[in-house]
Amino acid sequence: MPVRPEWTDYNGHMNMAYYSVLFDEAADQIYPDIGFGPDYQKTGFTTYTAEFHICYLRELHEGDKVNVTLQLVDYDEKRFHTWQEIWHEDGWCAATGEAMGLHIDQSGPRVSPMPPEILERLKKMHAEHSRFPRPQGAGRSIGIPRKK
Repeated sequence: MPVRPEWTDYNGHMNMAYYSVLFDEAADQIYPDIGFGPDYQKTGFTTYTAEFHICYLRELHEGDKVNVTLQLVDYDEKRFHTWQEIWHEDGWCAATGEAMGLHIDQSGPRVSPMPPEILERLKKMHAEHSRFPRPQGAGRSIGIPRKK
């Protein structure tokens, strides 16, 4: 995906909001493989993102070409934890994104268990992704450490 001109700000680099756009568009590409494609919402269920953390590592500029990766870090019957990275075509990582997704029954809305066929797909994906090391920054918190 190229960095579009309208995504850049007055500093000449990609505005922070568009890192979220790239992460979201990449997730939308893989969600159908899990069973969360566009038609899934019509079943009365969907997904929400409960948390999303971005670490900005290097600037991106207009025209830069990037790829976004996604790793399923963990999951249970109601939640899924993913790690994403934005990679510049020259081989360096521009940003990381970590998400906690929730499976939602829209009649509440409330968090609810996923159907067995989706859990099976997550199980398979997690087994495949478990070959990779846990991302170094996964689960980190934000804060200002204080000396005691």
